[in-house]
Amino acid sequence: MGKRSSYKKIERDFYPTPAEAIRPLLPHIPPGATFNEPCAGDGALVRHLEDAGVPCIGWSDIEPQDPSIRRIDAMNLTNCVGHMFITNPPWSWPVLDPLIDHLSTIARTWLLLNADLMHNKRMATHMARCSNVASIGRVKWFGNQTGMENSAWYCFERSPCPTIFHARGTA
Repeated sequence: MGKRSSYKKIERDFYPTPAEAIRPLLPHIPPGATFNEPCAGDGALVRHLEDAGVPCIGWSDIEPQDPSIRRIDAMNLTNCVGHMFITNPPWSWPVLDPLIDHLSTIARTWLLLNADLMHNKRMATHMARCSNVASIGRVKWFGNQTGMENSAWYCFERSPCPTIFHARGTA
């Protein structure tokens, strides 16, 4: 899960999204907006956002962990059935790099990622199209263990734009 942890990596980076990771995103979702979840896993992120009043119009995953989630590879999506994509994608670079490009050329895309990622050279082209970074800090991904890495929500757009950074507890 992170560079400082000794946890064995879970196949396909399947880590259900904890509710506390959703709160920093909510101020950035316009009233009445809907979303599409392309890496839904077991649906945890969808449930948390819907509990907060943000409706999910479509959800899918390459390997769904819930029978109500459609089996679709996010790289095969050609449209967004909501106003935007919101997802906690796999953090492994070979998957993440093309996924950022693909989804954000279709629609505004909010991704839950490692906060340090924005400082890596390989993210430079993606950061040129990142409109917002909303800090989350460390969350409990499993059990009572607080995460070893800081996380953030990144919003990627179709075109280059300046990036606005939002500290924890700010909108």
